[in-house]
Amino acid sequence: MALWQGNSRRSKTGRRIRYARSKKKFEIGRERHLTTIGELRLKKVRTKGNNRKTRSKTTNIAYVIDPKSNKTTKTEIVSVVENQANIHYVRRNIINKGAIIETKMGKAKVTSRPGQCGTVNAVLVVK
Repeated sequence: MALWQGNSRRSKTGRRIRYARSKKKFEIGRERHLTTIGELRLKKVRTKGNNRKTRSKTTNIAYVIDPKSNKTTKTEIVSVVENQANIHYVRRNIINKGAIIETKMGKAKVTSRPGQCGTVNAVLVVK
């Protein structure tokens, strides 16, 4: 089912609004695909202006920055520990921006948007 991102046909109070134009193709959004833990699978998507986005469908690699030494390390993702966006994302191991993931280096907070850029960048959480 398509996701329509245009204005509603109802006002704040609930009355019906009659628009002078119909729905447009550019107002249709894409189906959401939430990034999970697994073997790396990317999908290239054409965007407006013939630009490209690389969406990460599944990934098991994260680029983690250690704030003390300021070094970036490529490490493996073990699981999702905490997610403020949705508590059910933890159970399903869904990675998005702001999620706390368990890596081989320790816990890290995701700073990138894997569904938009295709990579998982994170900062090591210092206790």
